[in-house]
Amino acid sequence: MNSLIKISNLSKSFDGQKKIKVLKKVSFNFNKGKIYSLMGPSGSGKSTLLNLLSLIDRPNSGSVFLENKIINFKDSKKNDLIRAKKIGIIYQQDNLLTDFTSLENVYLAGLAGGYDKEASISKAKNLLKKIGLSNRYDHYPSQLSGGEKQRVSIARAVINNPQIILADEPTGSLDLDSAKEIFNLLRNQINSNRLIIFATHNRFFANKSDCLLEMVNGNIKAING
Repeated sequence: MNSLIKISNLSKSFDGQKKIKVLKKVSFNFNKGKIYSLMGPSGSGKSTLLNLLSLIDRPNSGSVFLENKIINFKDSKKNDLIRAKKIGIIYQQDNLLTDFTSLENVYLAGLAGGYDKEASISKAKNLLKKIGLSNRYDHYPSQLSGGEKQRVSIARAVINNPQIILADEPTGSLDLDSAKEIFNLLRNQINSNRLIIFATHNRFFANKSDCLLEMVNGNIKAING
């Protein structure tokens, strides 16, 4: 069975002056070896869904299964370990630690995943070299271009060889050439045991996924795949 993530009747609301139902009993199976795109207007629930799948947020109701095992959203310590070892996250605004170099940003994620410092540094250097940033090891985020920062973010996301990569508008803040470069780099991370889900407003990139999903009225509609 290829299902890596299964969501069942997943609902999420936010309380304000008026209760806003963002996700309404969403059910879907995400299979390994596939890259999925999530499209929909702002406020449609793309980021909300990714936050639930990354175990950062918890649903109001419904279930998330990872490798057929239900996630207990009350067990935050266990979920932190799952996230560190099995889930790589890439944000639109790179979210790099501003006081740390490119190398430090990447190898610290390796430490969180259980590598010792020496192995983590070695792996981080190798990843940065592979994506063309061997001359940027000691550069801080403020010294990098937008595309370079996103490449560091991808290296950070994959250092622990995660089964799941979640990307929220990873090309949204970049010019077209940099966006294409980052998308191709992201797509190259797919393998038979890995799943990638990325949210985007860009239909050009969305159409290059194995399965295009649209968020409609708090639910998921598969357009292809």
